[in-house]
Amino acid sequence: MEKQPQRAIETAPFSPEEIAAEGIKPEEYEEIVKRLGRHPNRAELGMFGVMWSEHCCYKNSKPLLSQFPTRGERILVGPGENAGVVDFGNGLKIAFKIESHNHPSAIEPFQGAATGVGGILRDIFTMGARPIAVLNSLRFGNLDNPHTKRIFQGVVAGISHYGNCVGVPTIGGEVYFDAAYKDNPLVNVMAIGLMETEEIVKSAARGVGNPVLYVGSTTGRDGMGGASFASAELTEDSMDDRPAVQVGDPFLEKCLIEACLEAFKTGAVVAAQDMGAAGITCSTSEMAAKGGVGIELDLDKIPARETGMTAYEYLLSESQERMLLVAQKGREEELIAIFKRWGLHAVVAGRVIAEPVVRIWHQGNIAAEIPATALAENTPVYHHQVLSEPPSYIQKAWSWTPLQLPQADEKGIGGQKWGDVLLKLLDSPSIASKKWVYRQYDYQVQNNTVVLPGKADAAVIRLRRLEESPEGAIIGLAATTDCNGRYVYLDPYRGAVLAVAEAARNLSCVGATPVAVTDNLNFGSPENPVGYWQLYYACRGIAEACSQFNTPVTGGNVSLYNETIDKEGKPQPIYPTPVIGMIGIIPDIRRVVGQSWQQEGDLIYLLGEFNPTLGASEYLALIHHTVAGKPPYLDYDLEKQVQSACREGIRLGYVKSAHDCAEGGIAVALAECCIASQLGCQVAVYHPHKRFDELLFGEMASVIIVSVSPQQQTVWEDFLQANLGSSWQLIGKVGGNCLTITANNVHLLELSLSDITETWTTAIPRRLSF
Repeated sequence: MEKQPQRAIETAPFSPEEIAAEGIKPEEYEEIVKRLGRHPNRAELGMFGVMWSEHCCYKNSKPLLSQFPTRGERILVGPGENAGVVDFGNGLKIAFKIESHNHPSAIEPFQGAATGVGGILRDIFTMGARPIAVLNSLRFGNLDNPHTKRIFQGVVAGISHYGNCVGVPTIGGEVYFDAAYKDNPLVNVMAIGLMETEEIVKSAARGVGNPVLYVGSTTGRDGMGGASFASAELTEDSMDDRPAVQVGDPFLEKCLIEACLEAFKTGAVVAAQDMGAAGITCSTSEMAAKGGVGIELDLDKIPARETGMTAYEYLLSESQERMLLVAQKGREEELIAIFKRWGLHAVVAGRVIAEPVVRIWHQGNIAAEIPATALAENTPVYHHQVLSEPPSYIQKAWSWTPLQLPQADEKGIGGQKWGDVLLKLLDSPSIASKKWVYRQYDYQVQNNTVVLPGKADAAVIRLRRLEESPEGAIIGLAATTDCNGRYVYLDPYRGAVLAVAEAARNLSCVGATPVAVTDNLNFGSPENPVGYWQLYYACRGIAEACSQFNTPVTGGNVSLYNETIDKEGKPQPIYPTPVIGMIGIIPDIRRVVGQSWQQEGDLIYLLGEFNPTLGASEYLALIHHTVAGKPPYLDYDLEKQVQSACREGIRLGYVKSAHDCAEGGIAVALAECCIASQLGCQVAVYHPHKRFDELLFGEMASVIIVSVSPQQQTVWEDFLQANLGSSWQLIGKVGGNCLTITANNVHLLELSLSDITETWTTAIPRRLSF
């Protein structure tokens, strides 16, 4: 019998447990040895561990991401840099990106969320853009759970602390609560910046002999191995990973923003990279690999906040507020002086070399030497087999029909009146007012916030350069984050399509034209066939929808292994949640509308086709404790026509308010408009083949509720006929102090403004008060 060649792992100077602790699989260790031609040392093993983690190299998702549309007439920088950059015209260039800090926030909510904000802000100003806004997309378990309350309160406090202190307004976002996120919350943060430098700052190192500068804060042992930690499931032992959670200093970051922008404007900075996940390891290897050069760095030059740090600890530390710059040779002292003036560390710690390796020195010896591409580009890629048919849970869910529900009549369902059902939905924390959250954020700092949180379907800010007066800046930017995780769970492809469509619809509801997307793919383990099937079809949906809406993807984040291992050792994944961050352009911020009715007597119109469904709805989950059915169907042509009509109607001055119909159906959408304005309404809807609960609470795509002055009725309806054909209807009138809904000529619901307002505004504070 022929003797099998000995595997490298069998002769490794590390135990299998030590290799696995770095997040490295046995077959990956074999590849490491091939790339090096030898066994790695301890520091090098750690470097491969973080750089080959899913968080850094996207080894399970890269093949799927390649299908996303990434080019467009406004796209200046697409995927691959610290952030995407788009052209908003008139010399305005916007950098934006979304990132996750899910696992750190599960373990240490305050610092996990705070450093998530700090990290995404660095991605923005590293490009040469001044951060002007932050949004967040948050998911938690049910608020009746004390553990969830602690995480929720800690995350919100962390976001507000960092954003408020650094002076960047948190202008919008979304918050959902579901048991699927009980032990694995999602904390996705999106940041937006306005370019201040003439040239966009890139990350590719250039110029052999150019000095490499370390700037910012000191390096300590906090955040050790954070990238690997973010690429593994959460277990009961995860609390032991608190050192993998970074600690941030927003006041220092504010100084770093100003120092970096000042330094970039000198023209002396060749390349810049922030030290986020994988710290020094990531910044050196990515800068070198992108530039086709090498970087030599001496750890003894790095300012340290702790004594006795090993090379391994320096290389894997994720201490915050640190950057790596490549400077023009001979101009390093000019840059160092700028950072010192801002009270920051700045030292020449290395140089660009011709040999394409990352060479690390420590205590006079070479501590690590690895080809840069082996760490940053030539990384493992896994192609998984996709299930040939939908998994069993999907097939079972799709077999559900409304016939399985109790009989509904004009009085209600199951002993509950329709008004009581609406109040229960308004009391759901996912639907209820998020004022408890956003009142903790300074959303007006910088004085450019046009629409305050909770007032419209998307956030709106004025695009104003530092030297420009507010009166002279009329171009605006609208931004939103969107995803219904239950939709994606029940149909990954359709759910992802609907997430993109809703983001574009929300922008259209304030009068903005959608421009570009940044996405955050939050999923369970791709090594689970069901998990990969969800990821595969969700990516297909995003790719198709972004092409349809002409919103290229400029970058984003992939966060996999969002699941908790229970006491029996079984993984409990979250709902697949591909969050879509989208920005749009508003030509004139003086023509922006919110969701509140504006005046008694105004007419209420439904744009789109009224065809509600209970599948995957909030009503079905909350009232009937059933997660089943298919999400609403999307007709791309109708969706684009509805959005275009809404935008144009706003710009022509016809539309006075606009609100999309989302979770909770038309009843919740109308209630939100009434609450926002403290004006009632009387509405009648009709569909001969729908149950009463479908008519009230069924959900649908491609529907926007708008209000128009009666003086504009004729010209508005002519406009609708020309642009939407028959896909619209006049459904009611603004006025009174009640929300009244008639469906199929039957009076179903009448609730006072005071009742719906009280329920909606107190839902979250009430749950936190005991």
